[in-house]
Amino acid sequence: MKSADLHLHTVFSDSTYTPEQLVEAAYKAGLACIAVVDHDTVKGIKPLIQAARSRDIEVVPGIELSAEYMGQEIHILGYFIDYHNRKLLKKLQVLKANRIARIRKIAKKLKDIGIDLKPRAVFALAKSGTVGRMHVALAMVKEELVKSTAEAFNRFIGDNGPAYVLDFKLSPSEAVALIKGAGGIPVLAHPYLIKQEDLIRQIIKAGIMGLEVYYPQHSKNMIKAYLKLAEEYGLLATGGSDCHGRAKPFVKIGSVKIPYDLVEKLKNAKTLKKV
Repeated sequence: MKSADLHLHTVFSDSTYTPEQLVEAAYKAGLACIAVVDHDTVKGIKPLIQAARSRDIEVVPGIELSAEYMGQEIHILGYFIDYHNRKLLKKLQVLKANRIARIRKIAKKLKDIGIDLKPRAVFALAKSGTVGRMHVALAMVKEELVKSTAEAFNRFIGDNGPAYVLDFKLSPSEAVALIKGAGGIPVLAHPYLIKQEDLIRQIIKAGIMGLEVYYPQHSKNMIKAYLKLAEEYGLLATGGSDCHGRAKPFVKIGSVKIPYDLVEKLKNAKTLKKV
C-alpha cells in the first residue's frame, strides 16, 4: 500500500536536508509521495520535484504559512498550490522581511537576559532560506550558548520563553485566503499546539479545508478527537512527520505515514475547487 508524508522541510526554510537529501531519505523510508511545506517560502519546490524524478516519488507542492491569532502562533499548511502565483510571491517577500526583523528582536531579548547572540550568526546559518527560531537555536548551539536546540527552545525561545517574539503580520484568515488564491487547499497544522478547542473551531471557520490529524505529538486519543472534529466540519484529514533533518534529529522522515488515499482526497478537493 502506498504511503505519504505530507509535512517535510528543506534547507530553503529550517531543515538541514537539501532537496536531493530529502528525496533519498524519503526513498529509504519507502514513501511514494511527499509534500514540501517550507516556512513562508516556495523556493524548495522546483528543485525537490526535479530531484524526486530519479526515485519516482510524487511531490505535492506546498507551503507552511505562519500567522498569529489571539496571541498565539498559528501555522496554516497549503497543499497543491500554484507556486508561481504572483500575489503569493509578493506577499512572501513581505513575510521574509518581517522574519528578518523578528530575528533582530529575538537577539535583543536574548541580550537583555545576558545571552549575546549576534543576528549575523543566525542569518549565516539560514543563508538564503527562510530564517526562523530553529536557526536561532542552531546558532546558539554553534556559539556554545546552549548544548542543544531543545535547550534553546525550552529555556529561551520557546512559546513561553523569555526571548520569544510572536510578531507575524498575517492572520489565519489572510493565510487561508492567500493559499486559496494560489489554488491550494488550506490545512490547520499540528492542532495540538493550540490548547483551546474553541480556538481551533474559530480558526476552522476562517475557511480551513483540512486538519493535520496525524502528527508525531498526537496521541491516539488526540487523533480520534481530531478525526471527529474533521468529520463534524467536513474537513480533509492530513498528516506528516514535520521532519527537519538534523535540526530535529528525534523526528525521522516517514515516522508518520498516511495512506495514499488521503492524498487522493486532497486532489479531488482541488479538482472540485476549480469547478
